[in-house]
Amino acid sequence: MEIERKYLVEVPPADHETWPSQPIQQAYLCTEPVVRIRREGDAFYLTYKSKGLLSREEYNLPLTAEAYAHLLAKADGIVLTKRRYRAPLGDTGLTVELDVFSGVYQGLILAEVEFPDEETALAFTPPEWFGRDVTFSGEYQNSRLSKGIPWPPQA
Repeated sequence: MEIERKYLVEVPPADHETWPSQPIQQAYLCTEPVVRIRREGDAFYLTYKSKGLLSREEYNLPLTAEAYAHLLAKADGIVLTKRRYRAPLGDTGLTVELDVFSGVYQGLILAEVEFPDEETALAFTPPEWFGRDVTFSGEYQNSRLSKGIPWPPQA
């Protein structure tokens, strides 16, 4: 079970580029239900996600580089590219995953936090720099981004 909240970040912490990070490339074979392939550094995965915004089932299966390349050729929509930075959130025991997008979504920055249960997720008070909570709108789910949204947003 994945329980997470997501935020649209306008200005990340100045030191975020010093946090441990990895490049990520991901694409979608299907968005209902979500079937995703991901390359994270030198690791490759096939992921299934059920419907949901705050909580949903998630299953990850390892792939070989060859299987990933084969499936990538069959992906629908935009192949997403980003760098994921990870850092602890103070003494909460939680970790922020800061996704800084490149490619089509250059300039998009999202912060995600995974939680042990829904109660903790709903009680969470984010740092000010996190920006707007987009968890419940679904507008910045990666599967939705893969279908293409206007970027950058028009004022």
